[in-house]
Amino acid sequence: MQLRNPILFVTQVPVPGDFTAVASTFGNQNAAVAEAPRGGDLWIRYPDGTLKNLTRAAGFGGDGMQGATSIAVREPSVHWSGTKALFSMVIGAPTRRYVWETYRWQIYEITGLGEHDTPAIHKIANQPAEYNNVSPFYGTDDRILFTSDRPRGGEAHLYPQLDEYEEAPTVTGLWSLDPETGDLRMLNHAPSGLFSPSIDSFGRIVFTRWDHLQRDQQADSDAVEGGSYGTFDYADESANAARLNDRVEVFPEPRSSRTDLLNGTNLQGVSINHFFPWEINEDGTSEETLNHVGRHELFSYFDRSMNDAGLSEFYDVNVDRANANVVENLLQLREDPAHPGVYFGVDAPEFYTHAAGQIVRFSAPPSLPADRIAVEYITPRSTRDFADGTPPADATGHYREPLPLTDGTLLAVQTSEMRADANDGTRTAPQSRYAFRIRTLAAQGGTYVPGETLTSGIQGNVSYWDPDELVTWSGTMWELSPVEVRARPRPARRTTPLEEPEARVFREEGVDPAAFRASLAQHDLAVIVSRNVTARDLADKQQPYNLRVTGSATQKITGTSKIFDVAHLQLFQADQLRGLGGTASPRAGRRVLARPMHDPAVKNAPTSGPAGSVQVAADGSVAAFVPAHRAMSWQLTDPAGTPVVRERYWLTFQPGEVRVCGACHGVNTHDQLGAPPPQNAPEALRALLRAWKSTQAPAPPRRRAVRK
Repeated sequence: MQLRNPILFVTQVPVPGDFTAVASTFGNQNAAVAEAPRGGDLWIRYPDGTLKNLTRAAGFGGDGMQGATSIAVREPSVHWSGTKALFSMVIGAPTRRYVWETYRWQIYEITGLGEHDTPAIHKIANQPAEYNNVSPFYGTDDRILFTSDRPRGGEAHLYPQLDEYEEAPTVTGLWSLDPETGDLRMLNHAPSGLFSPSIDSFGRIVFTRWDHLQRDQQADSDAVEGGSYGTFDYADESANAARLNDRVEVFPEPRSSRTDLLNGTNLQGVSINHFFPWEINEDGTSEETLNHVGRHELFSYFDRSMNDAGLSEFYDVNVDRANANVVENLLQLREDPAHPGVYFGVDAPEFYTHAAGQIVRFSAPPSLPADRIAVEYITPRSTRDFADGTPPADATGHYREPLPLTDGTLLAVQTSEMRADANDGTRTAPQSRYAFRIRTLAAQGGTYVPGETLTSGIQGNVSYWDPDELVTWSGTMWELSPVEVRARPRPARRTTPLEEPEARVFREEGVDPAAFRASLAQHDLAVIVSRNVTARDLADKQQPYNLRVTGSATQKITGTSKIFDVAHLQLFQADQLRGLGGTASPRAGRRVLARPMHDPAVKNAPTSGPAGSVQVAADGSVAAFVPAHRAMSWQLTDPAGTPVVRERYWLTFQPGEVRVCGACHGVNTHDQLGAPPPQNAPEALRALLRAWKSTQAPAPPRRRAVRK
């Protein structure tokens, strides 16, 4: 196989299990030997097919018994110049039986990628040394961007953050590091983790985020099913917080299984479990799903939030959208270098297949509304979740990590073996159900089928302590994480300017936006603004959409169904409060719970609404100070504080950010009345700026010059 450019990739000793292991959909930052067996390497394949083991050539790793100098590697990413690359590597394994040690993925840089060069590898300075740092890539200014399981504020007692689903350790978000100065910044706070970030040609960081904003299923099991998880609440996030015999959750509404909490209400119950594409600017501002794409554009069905005649279950056949192909998860996004704004990804189950499934493709340049995004199936739908029994006739394996190349070739990691009923071997002689190899894909009959392999197969022969038993494995290594080694232009650094409706309010109030942002940043605050919360996207009829601002003429009413009054926006912050294992002997780490906003730095105008709320202005707008660097969510309530419309995702804001959305569920093309997104100058922002001005210290009086 002749390719235009070299391909960088990694080998991995196969892992039979698929829960929080190195190739799993979530929790894959775990560096323990059982989840990331040592013995793999960083490789390069040159255009003529020549292979070089880069880590071995640089003096790292080895075959046979894996001990103190053994390695595993993952996720290389090439510099803009094409002359060097970042990757994550863990070094070390137990040297004898029963030795329990802690290992961490750390970021390394390699130079000397040429066929006749001697590669050199060095560790990136000033990265969080006590935490797992994975998925590294270069920023447009050469800062190192990566995900990490470092606690949000660096508090060791909050380590690890536990995800919202299985309460397994997870990465906490995207981070940005200047290795020279040690300047470390958190770009977003992801309560359940994010994966496979990269920078596209438009300057957006695109990634997959796990969205799981729902109540704790382990706590539900403990409460009503006789569970033995030992869930409990800490009184606060401090290291010496009291351990309470409570399991308190206030947002969102209960899960559908909690009939004891739903009886007597009109709530349907909610469960959220999405791996969706997201975008964010390099400075951490403007976080949102890619082009605002979501359930209404990707799913075929989901339930309404309330048992109300005015609301309807979602069926894709009842909405105007460009997409005819259902996608359940979107993993491992990569932009096509030959077609800016076109992305390949994988739709895979969350368990069982090591994040391998069906390859899909879609176009989403920044200007395209979400309801105009159309997903194309590149491999048959049967390649997503077929796992056992007799494979369908069109099943060609499972796929992961698609890589479109500059010459139009499509590479992907593929396995033809899909044996859910196969023997995993034994603990001491494990055997994987899958055999991942990098291949070309060729178009055939409307979809793509596996072509040539990138290599003839790389063999491994290793032993290691796990640590209780001596594990021995030999065979063909997994090939993962291919990237093309080439120079590419740096995209312009992306920023989000203040739009005219808000800029007008700043001008009319005589407030310099730069000075206002600087003041916010000084107090680690941001401001969020919505122009008209009564506007909803045309497709969203699953939550109340006949909305009226209490006591005003501002409303969006269609049809004759029930009208819901809204008066307050109640804000919630993600606090790490949920413990596991019982108050007597809790396990390490805490899960996030939603609590009414209570950050002491936030000083919003008092309201008669529920805790943590701000008033909805007469024009339908809202504006609020919120803490930066912490995941936030919210809901609209009526005058009595009863929830009406709930946010379904966490969002993070940066210090000094002024974040504006047009509506509560942002409008794609048209709102529920067929109108475009709101463009009113938000009066709530005006009130907030006036209140802010009143708190600013007056300038000292000028001294009059005195003549002598």
